[in-house]
Amino acid sequence: MESQLNILSESLDKKLEVLKEIQMYNEEQEKSFTCGQADLDNFDAAVEKKGQLIEKLQRLDAGFETMYARLSEELKGNREKYAEQIKVLKQKVSEVTELSVTVQAQEKRNKKLVEEYFAKEREGIRSNRKTSKAAYDYYKNMNRSNYIPPQFMDSKK
Repeated sequence: MESQLNILSESLDKKLEVLKEIQMYNEEQEKSFTCGQADLDNFDAAVEKKGQLIEKLQRLDAGFETMYARLSEELKGNREKYAEQIKVLKQKVSEVTELSVTVQAQEKRNKKLVEEYFAKEREGIRSNRKTSKAAYDYYKNMNRSNYIPPQFMDSKK
């Protein structure tokens, strides 16, 4: 029973480590868009790494839940015996939860930054199209205005 509680504790420690890594990549993503010029390569690399970390986190969650489901019945009857370990587990769960909330907040901020960046880029493209179209129309009009049809032409042959 104690070894299983230790496994749960280690699982929570690993989850904390993974969440801290995700937090680090979130900060990198934020820097990619706040430094003035967007660094899309850095952003893509961070997204890729975060995807791997999220998969790892999901596996850790599944393993933790499975182990906890097995232990929950035994813990109900022996709470006093394992009170100290339960206290430590509760503390780690609260740390994991707190860090998860922080990561989710970072994700929302990054999502907003990305949306703003792409909206600005779309507007820039739209503006460039309008400018190009205006320049092309001007060019066509100027070419037509310089064309003077022949005034004296012998059409007999």
